[in-house]
Amino acid sequence: MAGHEHISSEEFAKLVQRAIADLPPPFAKLMESIAVVVEEEPPEDVLRDLELDGEEDLLGLYQGQSLAADSFFRAGGDQPPQISIYRGPILRMCESPEEVVQEVYDTVVHELGHHVGLDDDDMPY
Repeated sequence: MAGHEHISSEEFAKLVQRAIADLPPPFAKLMESIAVVVEEEPPEDVLRDLELDGEEDLLGLYQGQSLAADSFFRAGGDQPPQISIYRGPILRMCESPEEVVQEVYDTVVHELGHHVGLDDDDMPY
C-alpha cells in the first residue's frame, strides 16, 4: 500500500503551489495570467473529448486559447486561461509528497507548453 493517499486536499494544494513556485522564470511569468484549479478527477466529457480510456490517467488539462492562436480581435469576455490539476490521478501515481511536487511541476510545464503553442515534441523534457 503506497503511503500517498493520506495527502489531504489542503496539503495537495500546498504541493501544487510549491511546484509552481519552482517554475523557471519564463514559465513563472506566464503563470501570472493563468488560474490553476485543483480538481479531484478529470470530468468524463474531457476524457471522452481526448479519447482517453479511464486507464490512461489524465493529470492536468489546459483550457484556454493558446497564445499562438491568439488574435488581436479576441473577445473581451473570454475566461482567463486555466490549468486544472487532477488530484486523484496524481496521488495514484506518486509515492511521496516529493513525487507529487515533481509530477505537478511536469504537468504544469507541459500544460504551459500548450499555452504557448508548443507541441508535445517541443516540450522541455
